[in-house]
Order: sequence, then structure tokens, then C-alpha cells
Amino acid sequence: MSSNTSTASSTGLERDAQRAMGDHKVAPSEIAIGVVIGRASEYFDFFVFGIASVLVFPKVFFPFVDPLKGTLYAFSIFALAFVARPFGTALFMAIDRRHGRGVKLTAALFLLGGSTAAVSFLPRYETIGISAVYLLAILRILQGLALGGAWDGLASLLAMNAPRERRGWYAMIPQLGAPIGFMVASALFSFFIVNLSPEDFIDWGWRFPFYCAFTINVVALFARLRLVATDEFARMMDLDRLKPVPVLELFRHHTREVVLGAFVPLAAFALFHLVTIFPIAWLALNNTDRSPGEFLMVQFSGAIICAGAVAASGLIADQIGRRNALIMSASLIGLFAIGSIIAPLLFGESAIGQTIYVTTGFMLLGLAYGQASGAVTARLGNRYRYTGAALTSDFAWLIGAGFAPLVALYLSQDYGLAMVGVYLLSGAVCSLAALFIDRSEMRQM
Repeated sequence: MSSNTSTASSTGLERDAQRAMGDHKVAPSEIAIGVVIGRASEYFDFFVFGIASVLVFPKVFFPFVDPLKGTLYAFSIFALAFVARPFGTALFMAIDRRHGRGVKLTAALFLLGGSTAAVSFLPRYETIGISAVYLLAILRILQGLALGGAWDGLASLLAMNAPRERRGWYAMIPQLGAPIGFMVASALFSFFIVNLSPEDFIDWGWRFPFYCAFTINVVALFARLRLVATDEFARMMDLDRLKPVPVLELFRHHTREVVLGAFVPLAAFALFHLVTIFPIAWLALNNTDRSPGEFLMVQFSGAIICAGAVAASGLIADQIGRRNALIMSASLIGLFAIGSIIAPLLFGESAIGQTIYVTTGFMLLGLAYGQASGAVTARLGNRYRYTGAALTSDFAWLIGAGFAPLVALYLSQDYGLAMVGVYLLSGAVCSLAALFIDRSEMRQM
């Protein structure tokens, strides 16, 4: 598609970005940077909310119940975004079809950053009563809707511009956004916890990470619009590879593929919040000797290891194939879960055990999550691949990760830490079963 033709059919925002780009051909490395910036901003927003669900919300919004119930209530609100996310995908796909991807991304990222930043201005329960809880829940739902709309197709563009023999390497690049987003969120919270008194942190310190979200999302928006405006992106739109389709049409033709694709990465997604959010809640509720600020820095180190493991997953996938890499990582997570069942007190008894659990968990998360995105899309065909990959991801997050902190905390408090291992093992078994049912070629979309 020529530059003039693409300009004529694009929105005002996309036209401005196209004029800025000119005839510049975008290299895979430039696409990779834009993808990582975009994904990191999304994960930052979600991790800020997740960490606050443990350290802040039980005291600020649920002081009328004991800390355990307050945390469970906060985790229930945390899960709302994952329920809303598929609806956001459907809504913003319709906006994409009518107004273009520039309008879709602008609306979605402003909504994501705005709803996250708005949390920082919420009054406490003592000020406006239960209305504070309702407002928090509404903002969380808006986060979920926005994240569904933030699916931009840039990961697909990256894969299509990647050398075939290095598809596994380029498939892992968007996944680096998760550990980067967690590192920024955990470092911010740790800084304020360590440098403020508990009273000042609960009064105002926790609000700053939420306030930062809007600026971060604006930066991510411009990084994405710059790439959406390229001729490569327009050409893929012409080939129907990046065009949104109605959700009902997708399900009429590919229900099985979407459902199966949601279960393939379940092991990684189940582990996701069991090494990031759940451990903070366990330590906070069980009066361990470790301060939250110190443990967040342990997790920060774990996220660095996770990023290295994500990169390693790309090298491994290029050597043994993506499907084999996913089978390997799901099997390792299963063994890790069995170990957690046999020796559950390894995590709970000592600082060394906690560090081993978190470090090992983050490493396995990187290996599994690095190849988890859009794991089953080869059977969708060009027309349905973009929308199908988005909804597959949405349902994988909902089934595997959305309720994981809530379920894990409830099981660990009522039945012991070993039950968390059982929960994780179920995710690994589901992933392996889905991988053995579907033997199609796996490619990043």
C-alpha cells in the first residue's frame, strides 16, 4: 500500500504519525523497542494495583474487617479487570474497525493511564464510607476494559518482520514488558515503604506510583502510534493479517482454537501472580521478620532473573521448537508445584526459603511466559489471527491469573501452603493437556 493511500484511509492521529515517519522503513529492532515500552506500561499499571491490594487497600478501603478479609476483598476487586478485559477487546475492536487503530490506542491508553492515576485521588473509607470501595471497583473495571483495547498488533508486526529461523527469539521480546513493569512498580513501592513512616505511607506515599501511571502511558502511546503509522503495518492490514473482525464472527468459526489457546499458557499464567502478588500477601499476613520493602527488592532481583529467562526461552525455542519449549517449561512448573506440595514450609519458615521460592519461581515464569503469547494461532488463518490472539490472551489471563491471588490466599490460610502447590499443579496439567491435544505449528501473533 502506498503512503498516500494509507494516509487517505487513516485517522488524523495516524496521519500525523505517518508524516513524522516519512518513508522510513522500520527495522525489527525499532518495533521491538515500541512493543516492550507498550507492554511495560500496561504491566506497570496492573502491578501497582496488585501490590497496593496487599499493602494499602486493606487499610485504606477495608478497615472495617480484619486484615485477611480485607486482603481477600481487595483481591476480589483486583480480579474484576480480568473479567472486564474480554469485553474491552470486543468494544475497542469495534472502535478500531470504525475509526482506526490510532483512535483505538489513544482512547485505550488514556483510559488505562487515567483510571490508574485516578486511584491516587480516591478518598479513604473513613471519609466517604462504602462509596470509596465502589469507586475503586469501577476504576479497576475501567483498567480491564482499557487493557483489552490496548492490544495493538505490534507483536504480530514484529513476528512478521523477524527472520524465520529466529521466530522464537522475536516471540519473547514483547514478554519482556512483564518483568520490566514489575521492576518499576516494586522499586517505587519499596522506595516509599523504606523511606516513609508507616503512617505517611498509608496517608499519601502509596498514591505516587498510581499518579505516575498517566505519564508512563502517554510515553507508551506515542511509541506505539509511531509504529502503527508505518507502511509495513498498512501492508499487513491490506493482507488482512492485522485487521480486527467482529468477536461473534470469530467464535462462529474458531471457538475451539480460542478456548484451547487459552489453556496452553495456563501454567505460566497460574504461576504469574503466585510469585509476584501472593508472596507479599503471605508475608504481610503472617507476621514474618521480613519487611515488605525488603521483600519487594528480593522480588525485584527475581524479576531481573525472569527477564533473563524470557530471553533464554527465545534461544531455546529456536533450537528445539516452540511447542517443545512450552512442554518443557510446563513440565518444570509441574515439578516446582510438586515440590511446593511436598515441602510447603520451605517458603514460610525462613528468609532463605522465601528467596529460593521467589527466585526459582521467577526463573520458571520467564521460561514459560517467554513463549506463551498467542501460543495457538496457526489454525486461525490470516483474517481471524489478530482478534483471535487478543481474545486468547484475555481468556488465558482470566482463567490462569485473574483469580490466582484470591484463590491461593484463601487456600493457604484455610488448608495450608501445600494447597497453593496443588493449584499451580492443576495449571501445569491443563497446559500439558492442551499442548498434547493441539499439535499445530505455533507462531507468535
